[in-house]
Amino acid sequence: MWHCRAKSLTEKSGAMKLLPDNIRVLYFASLEPYVQIITVKDSKRRQSLCSSEDSLLTFDSFLLNQQLAAHMPARTKGYPWQLVYSTAVHGTSLKTLYRNMAAFDNPVLLVIKDMHNKVFGAFSSDPFRVSDCCYGTGETFLYSFSPDFKVYRWSGENYYFVRGHLGSLQIGGGGGCFGLWLDGDLYHGSSYSCPTFHNAPLSTHQDFLVQDLEVWTIQN
Repeated sequence: MWHCRAKSLTEKSGAMKLLPDNIRVLYFASLEPYVQIITVKDSKRRQSLCSSEDSLLTFDSFLLNQQLAAHMPARTKGYPWQLVYSTAVHGTSLKTLYRNMAAFDNPVLLVIKDMHNKVFGAFSSDPFRVSDCCYGTGETFLYSFSPDFKVYRWSGENYYFVRGHLGSLQIGGGGGCFGLWLDGDLYHGSSYSCPTFHNAPLSTHQDFLVQDLEVWTIQN
């Protein structure tokens, strides 16, 4: 999951040459790079790696496509994904996240990049919402790229999949520990081992600060 702006293979010689500033290599398929052309207007507008068009966290990412896709439920296969919420686009507010989710009834993918550049998150069988009790199904799972890709599926030990409060979002729980917890500003978070998923902490730091956060859902 990486970007390379500066170099590309020439078609014939294999030598390296500089690319224009508005060309960005997202990944290489065999010897041909998949590139995205970025206009000057776009490049000025992007103040963060997290955006609806181009980001280490988006579904343009080869790594997310290849590794996460294999673990998605069958009912999500074949559908395009759309960005519903992004801290770079919508600001840092859990209330806004809930509001953006209100019109959807499909599974969602939460992707977080912390201040230590670790990427992790959760797949939820249900969109995030405020609720007096836990919701979700055994399709829900946690995942992490810190540093190797790992998926933590439902252990069957409890049903504490997701619970949304106005001031926090909780995913996985039991024994006073949450697999993934975010505050109302979507800035402070924590990840501890929990009975729901028997997961290791998703970040290299159990308490972390959010750099970028996105939520995606399927279009059907």
